[in-house]
Amino acid sequence: IGDEESGYNKNLFCIPKHYEEDLERVFIPHGLILDRTERLAKDIMQDMGNHHIVALCVLKGGYKFFADLLDHIKALNQNGDRSVPITVDFIRIKSYS
Repeated sequence: IGDEESGYNKNLFCIPKHYEEDLERVFIPHGLILDRTERLAKDIMQDMGNHHIVALCVLKGGYKFFADLLDHIKALNQNGDRSVPITVDFIRIKSYS
């Protein structure tokens, strides 16, 4: 997102009450994030071919994205022409700096 991007008016979205005063605009709508997450899942499945996928989630902040990504990968696994084994694991990092 470029610095000149103005985003979307917050009145176009359902904003939780506790964020109303702090939020001025929405830069990336949730639907767009979900769409890009689904596209990433398709890219992963295509790139991995028939290889085993090892998915590693960095807790705590990455859990929701990780779960959404895995849901899309699982759906592709169930509805696609092939099934790829997936191993899931989690790590916790003491410091991100």
